[in-house]
Amino acid sequence: MSNKEVSKTTETKPKKNLKKFKYGSMSVVVIVLVIVLVIIVNLICSMISKRSPIKIDLTSDKRYELSDESVEAIKNLKGDVEITVTFPKSDFTSMGSYYQQMYAAYYGINVETPYEMIPSILENYEMYAKQGEGSIKVQYVDMNKDPDIITKYRKFYNNDIPEGSIVVFSGNEDNGRVKVISQEEIVGMIQPSNTSTQTAVTMSFVGESTFTSAILNVTDSNPIKTAVASMMNGTSITGQGYESITSELIEFLGKNGYDCTEIDIASDELNPDDYDFVVVPMPSVDFSADIIGKLGDFLYNGGNYERNMLYIPNLYVSELPNISEFLADWSIQVKESAVLDDTNWVETYMGFNQNVNIKLEISDADSVGSLPNDSLPVIAPATRKLSVLTKNNDSVATAVLKTMDTSYDQDNSEKGARDAAIISKKETSIGLDTYTSHLLVFGSSFMTYSTLLTQTNTFNNANVVIGMLNTMTGKETSAVIPEKALQQSLIAPTAHEMNIIKVFAIYVIPAVVAVIGVCVFVRRKNR
Repeated sequence: MSNKEVSKTTETKPKKNLKKFKYGSMSVVVIVLVIVLVIIVNLICSMISKRSPIKIDLTSDKRYELSDESVEAIKNLKGDVEITVTFPKSDFTSMGSYYQQMYAAYYGINVETPYEMIPSILENYEMYAKQGEGSIKVQYVDMNKDPDIITKYRKFYNNDIPEGSIVVFSGNEDNGRVKVISQEEIVGMIQPSNTSTQTAVTMSFVGESTFTSAILNVTDSNPIKTAVASMMNGTSITGQGYESITSELIEFLGKNGYDCTEIDIASDELNPDDYDFVVVPMPSVDFSADIIGKLGDFLYNGGNYERNMLYIPNLYVSELPNISEFLADWSIQVKESAVLDDTNWVETYMGFNQNVNIKLEISDADSVGSLPNDSLPVIAPATRKLSVLTKNNDSVATAVLKTMDTSYDQDNSEKGARDAAIISKKETSIGLDTYTSHLLVFGSSFMTYSTLLTQTNTFNNANVVIGMLNTMTGKETSAVIPEKALQQSLIAPTAHEMNIIKVFAIYVIPAVVAVIGVCVFVRRKNR
C-alpha cells in the first residue's frame, strides 16, 4: 500500500467515527428528551388531578362517573369526611361474581352485577372533594387488626358497627356525626330496576344516592330533627298492610338530611325542643282531643312557631272528625272522593287502574323550589281531593300541586283541576322578625311510594317532595340523586381492568419506549 492510500484511509476513519458519534449523541438526546417529557407529563397530570378530575370513563353507561347532582354537592362540602370500608377492596369483586352466579342459578338469567365499580366511585368522591373547601378520605380496614379506628366512631353512634359495613364520619375526637351503611344496603346498591320483567332484566345502581346522602348527612350543621308518628297506642298508625309506605318515607327523609325518630303519637312526648318537624302518615282511626292538642301545641311552640308538620291522609278512611277539625283550623279540607283522569295518567306498575295514576302540575313554584328537570311528571296515585277553606282565622293556605284540567271526581264527572297538595302557614312577628309554622297536606297516600321516589329519571316525585319539605323547613343541604341504569355489556372494562389500562398507559408503555431507545443506541454505537 502506498503512502497516499494510507493517508486516505486514515482521513476516512475519523470522519466515520465522527458520524457514528453524531448519530449516537442524537439518539441519547432523543431518549433523554422522551424520558424527561414522560416524567413532566406525569407530574403535570398528577398535579392537575389534585384539583380537577382527569379520569376517563370508557363504559357506555358511564357507571364510574358521578352524577352532576353529586359532583355539585361534593364540591360545596365545607367539612372533612372519612369513609371507612370495613372489609378488603377485593371483596367487591367477589361480591359481583357471587350475585351474578346467584341470579343465573335461581332465576335462570345472566346479568352483570358489577359491585367492583363501587371502589372507583368512592375514588371519584375523593377526587371531586379536592376541588372544594372540604375533603373526603376513603380507607379500607380490617376490624380485627384495627379495632381502634372503629372505636373512634362508636363514640358518636348508639348502635353496633358490624364488619362488612361502610362508616361515613365527619368531625373530631370530641364532636362528630356518623352514618353507617349496612351490608344489606351495600348489596342493595345494585338491583333489578322496577321496570324489569322475568324475560327482560335491567340492573340499576342506586348506591350513589346512599353515599352522597350519607356524606351530606354527617356534614350537615343543621339537620332537621323529625318525629314520625308511626304508632298510636302501640299499634301501627296506618293499620296493617301499609307500614311499608311509612318505612319507605322514613328512608327517603333520612337520605335527605332529616334525622327521623319513630314515635307513638298517643304516648310519647312531642316536645318542640326535641323536634323541628312531625310527620303524620295515613292515620286509620281518628285522633283523640289530647293528640290534637299535642299537635297544636307543637306547631304553636309557645308562641314562637318555627315548627312544621306533614299530614298524609289514608285513602281508605274518611270519617275522622277530630282530624278534619284540626285541618280546618289551618284552612285545609280533605274530601272523601278520589280524583281520576282518563287523559293525563301514566303506567306505574303499582296495581292501580290506569286512570288513577294521574299527573299533577305545580301551581306554586316558590313552595317547590328549583328542579333539575321540570319536564318529568309528578304522579299522585289515588289522590284525594283537597280544598282551601275560606275561614276567618290566622292561617294562609296555598295550593302547591293541582291535577290537570282533564281530571274529575269519582262522584262528580265535571272536569277541572283539583288541589292535590296544600301548604298552610301561621306566623307571628316579634320586632322586625317573622316566625312561621307550616302544615303541608298531600292528597295521595301513595305519592311517596318507593317506586315513584326511586325512579328519578322517570318521575319528578322525589325532587318535588323534598323541594316542598326543604322550602317549608328551611333546609338547604340535600340532593336527590338519580338512579343509574347499567347497560349489560361484555366489553365494558371493570374497575380492575381500568387499573390495568392505567398502569400500561402511565408506566409500561413509556418504559418499553425507553428500553427500545436504549437498545437502538447501543446497537448503533457498536456498528
